[in-house]
Amino acid sequence: MTQVAELWRYRGLIGNFASRELKSKYKHSVLGWAWSLINPAATLAIYTVVFSTIFRATPPPAHNGMTTYVVYLFIGLVAWNFFSNVVNGSMAALIGAGALLKKIYFPPYAPVLGTAASALVQTSIEFGVLLLVLVGVENVSWSLFLTPLVLALLLIFASGIGLLFALFNVFYRDISYLVGVVLQLIFYATPVIWAPQQLLGHAHGHLAVRVLAINPLYQFVEGFRDVLWTGTVPSASRWGWMILAAAISIGVGLTVFIRGSRDVSEEL
Repeated sequence: MTQVAELWRYRGLIGNFASRELKSKYKHSVLGWAWSLINPAATLAIYTVVFSTIFRATPPPAHNGMTTYVVYLFIGLVAWNFFSNVVNGSMAALIGAGALLKKIYFPPYAPVLGTAASALVQTSIEFGVLLLVLVGVENVSWSLFLTPLVLALLLIFASGIGLLFALFNVFYRDISYLVGVVLQLIFYATPVIWAPQQLLGHAHGHLAVRVLAINPLYQFVEGFRDVLWTGTVPSASRWGWMILAAAISIGVGLTVFIRGSRDVSEEL
């Protein structure tokens, strides 16, 4: 409760770090915030060409019966990019706040959580575009209103992971490179560019899906697709997985970070 009170007390500072991150993100860039849409759009186009055109990937039917791969992929990428931006941004945020931490006191988690908040703003822009696409293809259901809840759980989960890696990266700078490799592996183990139904038609496909479903990000991405693609409410087990993963992540992340951040300013 003490940490929660401190978190609330420094909410303004966390907001300032988020604002600073947003202002500096595309500073001196000609296109500015347009890059927040250009980068995801380029990734979306590449994956669509490779997996839809070359490998003939076909997603399960949407709420309106369509099987347009690019929309299915877009939903998965919005969820994945949010998680990835929070984790990678958290490590850079704490390192970047090193000089300031040596001058004045503030909770070292403030810049980390500020970066998570700035990633939420960027994701909101991407989601706005996604929503326009869903409206344009007439694939909108009342389950859309559950999206903020799924997004909030993913934010909590990603922030916990980000806190852990941000702390470890201070003491061992190899962590940032290792995380990049691990995230690539997790990306392909998460149903972002592929659909779980594609595995079910192969030998041992059901076993593979059960194993891959242990990955919390599997549940979050599929949770997004439940409310945005198929227009259904995520199952009780999926809600349970997401809530449990978010609670464990932020609980462990904050505890380890607070205990280990006492010597952060010296290491920075």
